[in-house]
Amino acid sequence: MNNNTSDPNNNGVTRTLSGWLADLSLDQVPESARERARLVTLDGIGCALVGAHLPWSRTAVEAVLPLEGIGDCPLIGWGKSTTAPAAALLNGTFIQGFELDDFHPYAPLHSASLVLPSLLACARNQTAVSGDRFLLAAIAGYEVGPRVGLALHGAQMLSRGWHSGSVFGTHASAAAAGVLLGLDSERFEDALGLAATQSCGLMAAQYEAMSKRMHHGFSARNGLYAAELASRGFTGIKRVFEREYGGFLSTFGEGHDPDASLITAGLGENWEVERIVIKQHAAMGGLHSALDALAALRQKQAFDAADVASIDVYFSHAVYHHGWWPLERPITPIAAQMNIAYALSVALLDGEAMVAQFSPTRIADEDVWALIPKVQAHHDPAFDAAHNRGRCRLRISFHNGQSITFEQPAPNSVIEPPQREAVIEKFRHLTAGVIPAERRDRIETLVLDIERQADVSELITLLAEPVSSPFD
Repeated sequence: MNNNTSDPNNNGVTRTLSGWLADLSLDQVPESARERARLVTLDGIGCALVGAHLPWSRTAVEAVLPLEGIGDCPLIGWGKSTTAPAAALLNGTFIQGFELDDFHPYAPLHSASLVLPSLLACARNQTAVSGDRFLLAAIAGYEVGPRVGLALHGAQMLSRGWHSGSVFGTHASAAAAGVLLGLDSERFEDALGLAATQSCGLMAAQYEAMSKRMHHGFSARNGLYAAELASRGFTGIKRVFEREYGGFLSTFGEGHDPDASLITAGLGENWEVERIVIKQHAAMGGLHSALDALAALRQKQAFDAADVASIDVYFSHAVYHHGWWPLERPITPIAAQMNIAYALSVALLDGEAMVAQFSPTRIADEDVWALIPKVQAHHDPAFDAAHNRGRCRLRISFHNGQSITFEQPAPNSVIEPPQREAVIEKFRHLTAGVIPAERRDRIETLVLDIERQADVSELITLLAEPVSSPFD
């Protein structure tokens, strides 16, 4: 990777991105990108409200608060406050708590769980933050994270065993917080360098560990640290994306030909926030094509689980390695949400794959485990090309000797992204029984009309109030 890093005056992608962030204003952002940012924000908040009191979230709070103590940054859904870094960590954990949150299909990461915790913590430590400034900062984060991921060829990170989003999510958090802090170009370069040196995340956490839920929270916290340190003159790695020795792309992309130019390609013209997907299933994003294919087949031909002899599903290398391993009891909800055999089996039985389908009670049911051995996943190299990585082929064979096949080019939420009403419907569905309808409606109004809010403190207060658990 030749990036001319020996030239101290080199105006490479790091400095270009830093300058763009420092000069970014809301009037440069088209309405289509603003609208997607509002919807991603609302969706992330809904996921946080659902995730705040899940069993692993409660364990995280019980572990972190004694270490961090009391502060002035609220925890979503708890009625408690802690330090800014701890709040970013835990709020990110809540948003990513149940595989319901957004994902970027080409640079896999979950943007809201990285950006919103950083912004909420940063905003609470300022006198007043207007809604338009909050939205601008969110857009900065939603834009930067995917661009860094694209430079590492996104899904390749999953194939190599990295939890991709937590590797390049630190930059999303740092960019968002940096806008609220008003960093100049030089300080943004420091923040990006400080974020890069804190990047991490191992994908083996998907099998049984609670830590997978916390990975994006770690990155949200680390990006917040990066921006706050840079704002006070603490310097970070300069030209971090171009450095050939120990740089971000050269190290994480070693042997995989990272492309630094993708970080700034079409910057300010092509908006990555518009490609962020609002999930329609409570499962790992790579499995959504298969779940949509199953629904399509059932629309073509009526059948139920008792009719099925076997299910074969074909994926790209990244999805196959990310979502396929033989299941043995017992399994945790995180394993169920990541594994194609469980997700397809429960969706065939229940007709959907949402919160109830991944509860500990449902995971223990015998009808699901009777169906799981009938599912087999396969790698199809034809799907490995960048434009095909979301594609899958599903074949269902029946006891009567017949079979049906359907090829899904991408998740439906990528082909036809959910618009405002569909996202609102998901938000209301998720939060039903978790928060009162009056509170839900006010949060919805504040987020969807965020540019007109003189101060986001009312929104933060509403998010902080206690919530119920969807499992209670």
